[in-house]
Amino acid sequence: MSERNHEVTRPQKLLDAQGNIAEPGWSRQLLQEYSRDQIQAPKFRIKEWDYYLVTGDDCAVAFTLSDDGYVGLQSVSLLDFSEEPWEHTETILDAFPMGKMKMPTHSSGGDIIYERDRLQLQYLLEEQDGVMTRHIICRFERFYHDKPFSCDIVLAQPKMDTMVIATPWDKKAHFYYNQKINCMRASGWAEFDGKRYTFEPQRHFGTLDWGRGVWTYDNIWYWGSGNCDIDGHAFGFNIGYGFGNTTAATENVIFYDGVAHKIDDVTFCIPQDDYLKPWQFTSSDGRFEMTFEPILDRCACLDVKVIVSDQHQVFGRMSGTAILDDGTKLSIQNVLCFAEKVHNRY
Repeated sequence: MSERNHEVTRPQKLLDAQGNIAEPGWSRQLLQEYSRDQIQAPKFRIKEWDYYLVTGDDCAVAFTLSDDGYVGLQSVSLLDFSEEPWEHTETILDAFPMGKMKMPTHSSGGDIIYERDRLQLQYLLEEQDGVMTRHIICRFERFYHDKPFSCDIVLAQPKMDTMVIATPWDKKAHFYYNQKINCMRASGWAEFDGKRYTFEPQRHFGTLDWGRGVWTYDNIWYWGSGNCDIDGHAFGFNIGYGFGNTTAATENVIFYDGVAHKIDDVTFCIPQDDYLKPWQFTSSDGRFEMTFEPILDRCACLDVKVIVSDQHQVFGRMSGTAILDDGTKLSIQNVLCFAEKVHNRY
């Protein structure tokens, strides 16, 4: 294990008096306390979001609720990988929310309910049989071709490790605090245009990307994530790099049976001429070696004066080997997942 993968192990405030991260590094839970009151930057520069992705056998749904200071981006995506793969993302923009959405300061700290115009989207924290669940309820009128989208999905989150990283920038009062919760077993349904997509906890999973921070204006990042069941054992991975000062730690983690196994740097080997050609992933410690066969590129380009975004979130199937801390080698075959390259200026 690289010495640069510093693990934070004690509860503390996230930021110091100057608005910088007090202890950069990664952790298994949200040990560092986030509060908007600690931030030493204008409200319009604060970014807060909760993003959920749920994958089925041949489909995926994604949901974003965000308060990014001078803009709020609320979106729903449906991806269908059967026969003729297609996807649609519908987004509602809110001007200058700047904290009005009251995004929770902790990923387990409260519900988020958004209702405006065509979109009703709820993230509800509940409990079932002693296990915390995340309940996603959505109704999006005129989602696509003037037809509505709806869903009712429950993600089960038993006690387990997550990936948390506190990343500074080389700029005063800029930081990124992020938690990825993988391996949440999914149940429920999504429906569009008379077709119902069902999620069964034996083989389907959801992931939460919970982020808070103050970013620099121009950034490129790489991120990949996936989950699957291996003979009754929940397996997942989170890989990524690109922005901020990651000298203290990276976000590369393998999850197995609720335990996080930290790995070193992972490189995304993306074909330069075509995102839909096979990708390769390789880690500096040899513990994550994968081939990725793309199915669909959820590409999106947005250019609205000061806000510019060029996104390639590519969905496909991953195969290869992952090695746990004790040397156990796992064979991964055709896991439906995604990997992305994103360039944002906002």
